[in-house]
Amino acid sequence: MPGFLRLALVAIGLMVCATAHPASANDDLYSARTIVTGQGEQNRQIGFKACLDAVLVRVSGDQRLPKKPEMAALRDKAGSFVAEFRYRDRMEGIHDEQGTHDRPHDLTCLYKPAVIDPVLASLGSRPWLAERPQLAIFLATERGARHFALTADDERGAPMRESFVNAADPLAMRIAFPKASHLSESRLDDKALHQTDMAALDKAAKQAGADQALAGSIVWSDKELGWIADWRLATGGKTYHWQVRGVSFDEAFRVAMRGAAQVLSGNGQP
Repeated sequence: MPGFLRLALVAIGLMVCATAHPASANDDLYSARTIVTGQGEQNRQIGFKACLDAVLVRVSGDQRLPKKPEMAALRDKAGSFVAEFRYRDRMEGIHDEQGTHDRPHDLTCLYKPAVIDPVLASLGSRPWLAERPQLAIFLATERGARHFALTADDERGAPMRESFVNAADPLAMRIAFPKASHLSESRLDDKALHQTDMAALDKAAKQAGADQALAGSIVWSDKELGWIADWRLATGGKTYHWQVRGVSFDEAFRVAMRGAAQVLSGNGQP
């Protein structure tokens, strides 16, 4: 077997890619999606506002933008920034008595860089157009006596993998999960992940075909009535840490991806 093919097969065996959204594809990058009820004008305008927030964060990588005071005026004219929009009935093929009027729809908004980039500039931001690195997710989970490292092929982690993919997609981020065999060979069980420094995890990520590591832990807290999640990512010779407490694991993973995007886009500490 040729050497390059052998290496490719090894990489595929060690890491399973979860998403692939190259940021260089502007048609994909300059878009956003939200869920609305029906296709009426009132809910469409609500959707346009949500999509404006989402596309500004998606293009820039900066999760702080929706909190800026200038956003109130921009949201009032959110529809004027949309180049095209389309609906998808989330209950397509399902018959009910109410028809499509009150059914949930995906509203997808498409934008032009020539429109969105000046909006970002007015907020003191800029587009993040560099190719976004593929992040290998090294995650230790703990709930009571149950604990494990999230992998690509462990059924216990299936809901968390799906949730992570859903958190990465709105930000056009690419993620992958290590196979259990790779973690075993690297001696990276859930306990070791807490203690392994980012240089070693970045090396493990590269060996498995990703660009760098996003490391974290989530621990269930009865006191917090939710998960406590801690995240780490290294870039530019610095390791960034951020945390969220008392949330669902869906929100914990959204915080992870928003934080990673903020760091990697050059927008600083999450």
